[in-house]
Amino acid sequence: MVKIRTIELGEFPILLAPMEDVSDPPFRALCKRHGADLMYTEFISSEGLIRDAAKSVQKMDIFEYERPIGVQIFGSDVESMVHAAQIIEKVNPDILDINYGCPVKKVACKGAGAGLLQDIPKMVKLTEAVVKAVNIPVTVKTRLGWDDQTKNIVETAERLQDIGIEALTIHGRTRKQMYKGEADWTLIGAVKDNQRMKIPIFGNGDIDTPEKALLYKNRYGVDGIMIGRASIGNPWIFNEMKAFLKEGKRLERPTLKDRVEAATEHLDFSVQWKGERLGIVEMRRHYTNYFRALPHFKEYRQTLVTSMDLTEIKQVLTSIQEEYTFV
Repeated sequence: MVKIRTIELGEFPILLAPMEDVSDPPFRALCKRHGADLMYTEFISSEGLIRDAAKSVQKMDIFEYERPIGVQIFGSDVESMVHAAQIIEKVNPDILDINYGCPVKKVACKGAGAGLLQDIPKMVKLTEAVVKAVNIPVTVKTRLGWDDQTKNIVETAERLQDIGIEALTIHGRTRKQMYKGEADWTLIGAVKDNQRMKIPIFGNGDIDTPEKALLYKNRYGVDGIMIGRASIGNPWIFNEMKAFLKEGKRLERPTLKDRVEAATEHLDFSVQWKGERLGIVEMRRHYTNYFRALPHFKEYRQTLVTSMDLTEIKQVLTSIQEEYTFV
């Protein structure tokens, strides 16, 4: 049984990654229903949170059915991170996660996210301060290093464990790689093989099929796998992986009806949570993923990504189901 403090996650948990503009409550609701064992919110700016920025505050919305749920923060200032962590603790998440993996320029080049991979002593100092500031478990998500010359994740993992984090997720790329090339899991395996490591180690990067999940579980010995991009438009992936890992069988792929229903539910919750205008606009990035490989989808997509009429959008989704068979 994999545990983060007292939180039981099963024998080999499949986690939903924190993804900006993706892993919000509407998407998480679908992933939870389809088997995600632990989910994280979109990452929250510590600076935005302590200044009571509306978007940062809204990202803390969590629901009882989502548990166990982690809230993720990022930042570069120790005092701001501690203050933000204490604010987050008041909404009662199960876990607080610190992001040391985001590679985007506006985050990393300001010394936050993956930017801390250039200053491991500061990363450790910041993490220790957060651990001491809250009573809930603190976890970390990071990368192998800043670039090929600084892949120091084995040592970094030890140092983070020593100051009190209770689980570590490692994305198998450097910051310099961004999301390009193939994720290198060998160093993730090396962290797990390190006899000093006692906390759960979760691997992340390029796991997009049940077969690959089983292969990497056996090859690298991680305690669980975190799924990011492969879940977008495909919340069924969690139960598919769990069934294959447990019984070696492939679940039937979702039908077109399943996909239309999921997209419609996602849209409804998006509108309910964000308001009609923003809910419609922010849903647009998901349609292509829900209907990938559908012949002639382009004809429908045009309306889905331009219309501001909720009734019209739902009519288009209904017509997709009526006119096509998913292939």
